Amino acid sequence: MCSDCNAEIPVQNPPRPKRSILRRFTRSQDGAAAIEFAILALPYFLIVFAILETFVAFIGEQVVSNGVDVMARKVRTGEIKSTTPNDPTFKTAFRTAFCNEISVMISCSAEEITTPKRLYIDLRSFSSYADIPTGMPRKDASQYSDLKTSDFAYSPGGAKSINMLRAYYRWPVLTDLVRPMLTTVRSSEGGGDFLIVATATFQNEDYP
Repeated sequence: MCSDCNAEIPVQNPPRPKRSILRRFTRSQDGAAAIEFAILALPYFLIVFAILETFVAFIGEQVVSNGVDVMARKVRTGEIKSTTPNDPTFKTAFRTAFCNEISVMISCSAEEITTPKRLYIDLRSFSSYADIPTGMPRKDASQYSDLKTSDFAYSPGGAKSINMLRAYYRWPVLTDLVRPMLTTVRSSEGGGDFLIVATATFQNEDYP
């Protein structure tokens, strides 16, 4: 009698057809993440750097604004004053003092103090608040016109006079992505700059 008659006979699966090399390549997922990262890395890091640079530029804006407030207070109290309009000595002293106030983030060279290329200051007195200019001084009426600095002066008034102090600083921008959305002023020298603007209007105290 057969002792192995009830034994299970193994079923052999039919041989699978070999896939072509091209089909296996298109279905392979090996290295897909690395390829996707390589494609997206450059724009991703560019956007991250632009965000960080914009953040730092806004901090610089606060530094310039604080410098304007400090220098305006010194003019208002008579700590800094000039009896001669556009006195070169007063101009140099005022710009040096202003640069010292913003030195935490912005450094002014000796050439920058004597010949402005990035930092522009306008300090003038007016007979009334209505005479104080409110718009951006531009060279012409075009949308991207540069600053008009020919009217800027260093002529503060005396006691009880009405004064305006404006400071403009061209903050250099490397990733020129966000700047067009932040300012419409273009430097005549070219390059990407974020224009920082800070203004203070005040009436001097009745100092002696």
